[in-house]
Amino acid sequence: MPAPSVAGMNILLIIVGIIAIVLLLTGGLVESLQFLLWVGIVLAVIALIVWLVRSLGGRNTV
Repeated sequence: MPAPSVAGMNILLIIVGIIAIVLLLTGGLVESLQFLLWVGIVLAVIALIVWLVRSLGGRNTV
């Protein structure tokens, strides 16, 4: 078997590097989106509690 050429190895290293960077960014993006999803859920629960307190409080505001 002939030895792989230097250019072929460089292209392989570049492709592996690009794949590693994409996976790193995707992992960070997914983690940040999960965090933002939890923040959204917490804010929705807080908004629901505030709405219930205001509607059950009996104040008539327009």
